[in-house]
This record gives sequence, C-alpha cells and structure tokens, in this order.
Amino acid sequence: MTHPEDDMAVVARAGEDLFNFAIDREDTRWLMEHLPREADVPRGTVEYELQLLKIISVGWSIHFHLENRPQKDALAERFWRAVQQFSHELSSTAGMVTGQDVDYFGTLKARLDMYLDALARQPRAGEPAQVIGPRFAAACGNAQDLPTFLTGSKMFLSAVHSVREYLAAQGLL
Repeated sequence: MTHPEDDMAVVARAGEDLFNFAIDREDTRWLMEHLPREADVPRGTVEYELQLLKIISVGWSIHFHLENRPQKDALAERFWRAVQQFSHELSSTAGMVTGQDVDYFGTLKARLDMYLDALARQPRAGEPAQVIGPRFAAACGNAQDLPTFLTGSKMFLSAVHSVREYLAAQGLL
C-alpha cells in the first residue's frame, strides 16, 4: 500500500468483509452437524455460543495478526462498529419478539472478556485454542465435555486462520 487513501479504502472494505464473515452462519451449521449426539450440552446453547465465539475470534484475530501494523486500529474500529450496529438491531428485534430487554453486544463483550481473561491467566498455554476450547465448553454448560471443547477450538482456529488468509490476500500482512 502506497497512498493513505488506498489504505483507507482497503481497510473499509476489509472491515465490511470481515464483519460479514463473522456473522455468516455456514461454519456454525457445519460444526453443529458434526457435534456428536453424545455431547452432554444443550445443542441450542452450543449453536448460540459458537456464533458469539466466531464474532469474537474474528475481532481478536484482527488485533493478533495486525499487532504492529498501522491499519490495526482503523480496521478493528470498523469491524467492532459494524458488530455494535448489528448487535443493536438484533437486540431490538429480539426484544420486540420476547418482550424483554436483550443486549447482544453486552453479551459479546462479556464473552470477549471471559476469553481474554482465560488467555491472560494461562500465557504459557502454547496455542490459544487450548485455552479457548475449555472456556467455550464451560460457557455451554459443561467444561468437561470433550466434543464441545473441540467444537469451540475448531471454530476459533478456523476463524483465526481465515482472517489471516484474508488479511494476507488484501496485502495487509
């Protein structure tokens, strides 16, 4: 990238593309289809938590992969603003349907804090997925359920890898 306006155009497009990837449910459906029936967790909870984890993983990946890059803050801001707008719309719709206040963005923030706290407590874990998997299973209601642990780890690893490939293809890495 040579011109600041070119950088901003790439960042704007990347923010939108990564947001759309984060809310896409195709890989969530695939993981749910492959979650063994013996998994000792409510399947609806796993599906809900997978989507939260995917959004969080994409946002985390932006910071991780672009750690020392000048585009990191602008891209992260665009991504999280889009997530916040989406969350607001989703919360409003859910609130109308259920008659209760729903704060999807607050839930995302709480999960992000949970995962970041777990990573901070185990800095020598090697792979972040080794920390994320158990926390994901716990969020689903059974920290000891190996299939759920692995499902969360797969979502995390897949999202991190996909974001890295995308950023590289856009010339941001």
